[in-house]
Amino acid sequence: MVKRKKQKGAHKKKKGAPLNNKNAVGHGAPAGNKNAETHGFFSKYLPNETLSIIQEIKGKDSLDILWENITIQYAAIIRAQRIMYVKDQDDITKHLKKEKDGDTFTEREWEFQYAWDKQANFLQAQSRAMSELRSMIKRYEEMMQTDLATEEQKLRIEKLKADIEKVKGVDKDKPIEIVIKRKGEDK
Repeated sequence: MVKRKKQKGAHKKKKGAPLNNKNAVGHGAPAGNKNAETHGFFSKYLPNETLSIIQEIKGKDSLDILWENITIQYAAIIRAQRIMYVKDQDDITKHLKKEKDGDTFTEREWEFQYAWDKQANFLQAQSRAMSELRSMIKRYEEMMQTDLATEEQKLRIEKLKADIEKVKGVDKDKPIEIVIKRKGEDK
């Protein structure tokens, strides 16, 4: 049996620079360098908040991104119902368009929005938004037919379709069904 001697000093098989080596001090990348970052180019021009959003998006698949867009669009449509609400045909909105101070008086220019104009604008905007929502849902359904879709994603679209039918009021023409049953009975 042969015994090996322990190596001393610089002959040890250590990684890196020798102990107390000062050769690289003051050299290398300047402070704040972004070379090691994946999005180094973007970080030069984009704010940190945008970069963090990019990082979150990288972990999502296309179906999830499309689904989030669908829910945002649907929420915007519902919110517009409240924002663009017209009470009745006498609903008039008066808005100060321009104000100019003169020597003896202040000149004001007003813009009036009548109920029929507001309602027409609302219907037009809602139609465009619903059309965009329909096309996103159609694209989502097409993607659901691939192997990319999970069961949860398939159920989401069914629920959204039912919610849209409620908003559109498709079932208004159908008769009302009233079911009376004792508590605990199935039917």
